[in-house]
Amino acid sequence: MKRALLIIDYSNDFVDEKGVMSCGEAGRALDEPILAQIRHTLDRDDFVFVCNDAHEEGDAYAPEAVLFPPHNLVGSWGAEIYGTTGKLIRALLAKGHPNVTMVPKQRYSAFYGTPLDMMLRQRNVEMLTVVGVCTDICVLHTVIDACYRGYVVAVPANACATPFAHGQEWALAHMRTCLGVEIE
Repeated sequence: MKRALLIIDYSNDFVDEKGVMSCGEAGRALDEPILAQIRHTLDRDDFVFVCNDAHEEGDAYAPEAVLFPPHNLVGSWGAEIYGTTGKLIRALLAKGHPNVTMVPKQRYSAFYGTPLDMMLRQRNVEMLTVVGVCTDICVLHTVIDACYRGYVVAVPANACATPFAHGQEWALAHMRTCLGVEIE
């Protein structure tokens, strides 16, 4: 069964202490677990998709513009992939690694309005591992859409985080009990 790793919103704006919407230390602690997931995925010759928000400055039509301050602006430091994970992904992309792809998104779900589903199906992917931030927002919405599309989904609890009290436990329990997601 072909698999893919989806890395959700692991950007400076969502993780770095100077990020506009940082999820704090919980997010920064994901660097090693996400790196391990990347290495494991590529060792199996499977696929890595980095699905980060990509917003335009002053886009008044973006739904998030009324909810949150400007973040992950295209071309900004805030939109760059965070930490050692970012260094590895940038190096793999610079080398043209065929199994590593960026998929910019503008909504919580990495599927909504993006070619992600088509790209996964072209590669015969049936199983997804989803990591990143925030567990109870973009990770959750991506997992819901993946389940609705018939993918088998796993979420490693040590590779996703949120700054919201009880958000991690609630989201993981919801994924497990309401969607049948394997929580690792």
